[in-house]
Amino acid sequence: MTDRAAVLDRRTDVPAAGRPGSWRVVDLVTAAMVAVAFGVVFWGYDTLVYPAIGLATAAVPPLAELSLGVWLLPGVVGGLIVRRPGAALFTELVAANVELLLGNQWGVTVLASGLLQGVGVELVFLLTRWRRFGVGVAMAGGALSAVAEIVAYEWWSYVPSFSWPAKLLYLAAGVVSGAVIAGLLGWLLVRGLARTGALAAFPAGREVRATGRGGR
Repeated sequence: MTDRAAVLDRRTDVPAAGRPGSWRVVDLVTAAMVAVAFGVVFWGYDTLVYPAIGLATAAVPPLAELSLGVWLLPGVVGGLIVRRPGAALFTELVAANVELLLGNQWGVTVLASGLLQGVGVELVFLLTRWRRFGVGVAMAGGALSAVAEIVAYEWWSYVPSFSWPAKLLYLAAGVVSGAVIAGLLGWLLVRGLARTGALAAFPAGREVRATGRGGR
């Protein structure tokens, strides 16, 4: 590794400033704004897109879970931006509340889903002690979020009549969706926002300014 590469490597995965648990006002406001935006997206997705997905996968119903990653995005994005304990859970729960207020086909149960999805992402950041924020961590967060949602809730509430092979296919589809849609696309979204300067007050913005790229 060259000297320049070594310097750049040390500047990736920038943690939140100050004590990890000390939220700033800008952290709270930004996480809330991101969550509200995703809550509105959820409403549109629930209303216009999800019914079509159900029709498209009618022959193999477990494959409808390939859409799950959309609902996991707030936790990954919020965690990658704020980089403090609770950020993923907060963003996911606020988004679920907005989805509930705007109206959806699942009613108040979306709050239980938001809780499980947020906890799944939080666990991955916890394992890294909020020190790693690259694409691998983001994809792992999306995948574990899907596992928490499906195994703890959806298997028993949405698809209790599925056979175990169908349930395992349902889980696999959800994990792939969580890793790719929530994890990979969520990471790319944060990186894109950072490059516009919108995240200048956050570690992701400092990473882009220092290295011209996101975390590993």
